[in-house]
Amino acid sequence: MKKKIGILGSTGSIGENTVKIVQGNKKDFNVIFLSTNTNVKKLLKQTSNLKPKSVIIFDKKSYLKYKKNFIQKKIKVFNSFNELKRNSLKKKIDYVMCAISGLSGLESTLNSISITKNIAIANKESIICAWNLIEKKLIKNKTKFIPVDSEHFSIWSLLQNESVKNVEKIIITASGGPFLNYKLSKLKNVNPKEAIKHPNWRMGKKISIDSATLMNKVFEVIEAQRIFKIDIKKFEILIHPKSYIHSIVKFINGQIKILAHDTDMKIPIFNSIYQKNYKRINTKKIDINLLNNLNIKKIDLYKYPSIKILGKINNNNTLFETVLISANDELVSLYIKNKIKFLEINKNLIKILKFKKYANLIKKKPKKISDIVNLSEEVRLKTRNLCIQ
Repeated sequence: MKKKIGILGSTGSIGENTVKIVQGNKKDFNVIFLSTNTNVKKLLKQTSNLKPKSVIIFDKKSYLKYKKNFIQKKIKVFNSFNELKRNSLKKKIDYVMCAISGLSGLESTLNSISITKNIAIANKESIICAWNLIEKKLIKNKTKFIPVDSEHFSIWSLLQNESVKNVEKIIITASGGPFLNYKLSKLKNVNPKEAIKHPNWRMGKKISIDSATLMNKVFEVIEAQRIFKIDIKKFEILIHPKSYIHSIVKFINGQIKILAHDTDMKIPIFNSIYQKNYKRINTKKIDINLLNNLNIKKIDLYKYPSIKILGKINNNNTLFETVLISANDELVSLYIKNKIKFLEINKNLIKILKFKKYANLIKKKPKKISDIVNLSEEVRLKTRNLCIQ
């Protein structure tokens, strides 16, 4: 029987990789919906290949401009997830990939939980800022959650049939980004074009710059703590330039489990879809030279001070994480626009986090989506005003 599948954010990096998997295994899937914000031309190409029953175009102008193109192809077109849910989804489908980046994807992520048996969430902002709301919906709707970031999927895989009580340490690896071998003095004048040239992964601008500052690893540790409910003090980040090993788990009985795979996001996505139903995926042969040169080392905290932010994070989901996510998002945006220097990203982030009003949010949980959205807008404005005077 074909899996009924939906992809939120099908025109982004993770969404496109999911589309490629579905295209290569068409006999296994019945595509229920795809979505985009403004990249409608790419969405039209995807519908020609996958023939979904419905699409969502979140941007109002793009929706009004292009909806007739989909209607002509006898595809239902909607402007919001709730419209799709009301008019096109009568029963739970098998799998939804949530790949809309940023907090703009939070509402759709939460709403999609009730319409699927399995949900893969590639939106770290949603997990970090609203895990308590997500988890509540997962339990209520009896929906299985599968992490799809390579690090979290590898931890999830290593912990299968294991108790988290028996975990002594979890190591998440970091490539070090494009500036791994730069001295701190050289980082003062690096430009956005240099920062987005990740040595191993093909990613969007924002996540590439987070990789250059190592903020992506701060986010990944917080995300992993929320998902697996393991004390944040048990996590460690190590530099591994080859990005071959994604996580290492040490158990109290002395056993150490390591999960490695090529730098290809299709591998965790593919396995999140098929899970224990093993199916072949084309990958590279095992490289013995790579295994003999893993080159794992400690992080230089002087060069990557963002890692110290983890000392402020506790084991409970709070609104402080929304401040962290939103301020960093705005700072990266300002850097891309050449409004601030590379080293000012972390410098200004620390300033924002020290504001008493925001520091005190470490004790306050989000109760609803609007708590997160409203705070995010406030923090972004505060960050802009701090940097542009």
